Amino acid sequence: MTFRSDLEIVAAALDRQVSAARERRTPVLAQRPLVELIEDLRLDCLAREGGLTGDVLLRFTEAYLGSIINLHQPGYMGHQVAVPHPSASLGALIDGLTNNPMAIYEMGPGAAAIEWFVINWMLEKIGWTPAPIEAGKRAERICGGGVLTHGGSLANLTALIAARSALRPDAWHQGDQGDLAVIAPESNHYSIDRAVGILGIGTRNIYRVPCDARGAMRPETLPQILERIQADGRTPLALVANACSTSVGVYDPLRPIGEFCRECGIWFHVDGAHGASALLSTEYRHRLDGVELASSLTWDAHKMMRTPSVCAALLVRDHRTIDSAFSQQASYLFHDKEQLGFDFLHRSVECTKSAMGLRFFMVLAALGEQGLARYVEHQYRLAEQVHDYLKGIDDIEVAVAPESNILCLRLPGTDAHQLTLRDGILNRGDFYITSTEFQGRRWLRLVFMNPETTLDDVKRLVEQIRDTERVNPDSAVY
Repeated sequence: MTFRSDLEIVAAALDRQVSAARERRTPVLAQRPLVELIEDLRLDCLAREGGLTGDVLLRFTEAYLGSIINLHQPGYMGHQVAVPHPSASLGALIDGLTNNPMAIYEMGPGAAAIEWFVINWMLEKIGWTPAPIEAGKRAERICGGGVLTHGGSLANLTALIAARSALRPDAWHQGDQGDLAVIAPESNHYSIDRAVGILGIGTRNIYRVPCDARGAMRPETLPQILERIQADGRTPLALVANACSTSVGVYDPLRPIGEFCRECGIWFHVDGAHGASALLSTEYRHRLDGVELASSLTWDAHKMMRTPSVCAALLVRDHRTIDSAFSQQASYLFHDKEQLGFDFLHRSVECTKSAMGLRFFMVLAALGEQGLARYVEHQYRLAEQVHDYLKGIDDIEVAVAPESNILCLRLPGTDAHQLTLRDGILNRGDFYITSTEFQGRRWLRLVFMNPETTLDDVKRLVEQIRDTERVNPDSAVY
């Protein structure tokens, strides 16, 4: 068998799987025990004997596809994971076979050129100055910069590293002085706590900003929090805001927060991993009003821009802050050489970086930026339509009016009852939903990622929730 024939086998199997999912002929999820999957995939036999080609490859691929969660099924309303555009898979195939680790330009010139372009494209959407291609011109003026990372957690970590280098240029060599603090909302993503822990600042030195009933940061409390930080003998490293929150998809008020940070000289980082894609839409861009005041922004393409996992951007208003974030020695990488392009290595935690930008760019080139904008608008509008529908049902409570494509609902009963309802939905397999805690209670959480999900799908979901409730009435007891 040849690569071409094996490719055709896999392509045909994928085409059948995606078609069945889009037509609702296969469940979203059909979980099976780990031991069964290992046996059905014949992992032990294949590992010992090899031969994964031809008919063996076909059987393996079909068994694997029978185990997946089908994101292309319109009943998928689960986690913030993109339903990939088919063009993105072509980019992943090219990247997988060519394997260009493009953090060093000479190891992936095409991928580096695309990443440079994508970063500049994003900078323009924020309202920051894109970087000129010529190296000399970059040194002559202040412009934006950035890097693609394997996930928003790495992007948030890189942002805080850049903030520390800007505040304490000697921290890389001298270490932490033990007096830094980070300001973040009560609703911040867990990756912020991880980054603070990794940097050695300590999560006990995160000063939590109270949120309002909607889950958005209350900027009027920031002066008191800063006073408390100073009274504790600490120095604020950065202030982090959400655009939008993971739990209910609400945006923090970025403009007053940004103005406070600018007045006080505090690094302002916006975690826009999920919600920054609203910048593409004239209808919803106002959700990020004030983002141009930020020092840095995390923006994931693998959430709201139809790109497979993972592809996240860390963007900075001043390229010098990320260019000086790291300090390293590696004679096999850093030495005098003819440089025809740009090395991203000095901006990144990662040395071996895949061609993430290629996957995203192939989506952008297939749909165009207006096509991506229409996708974002469709998903946000769907959440609004679902909200209006659910508000007309007396015994269903909605957490907040949606500001993104995330909506949380709750039926009468205990927190355990909400999880019982979710388990019932997952066991049937027609829909996939998640749950979250918000304002001290457990909610069912819908995230509208699939472009083919409709209000009718949500109505069918509600019917199934009712069926599950009738089967499990005891779990509703308060």
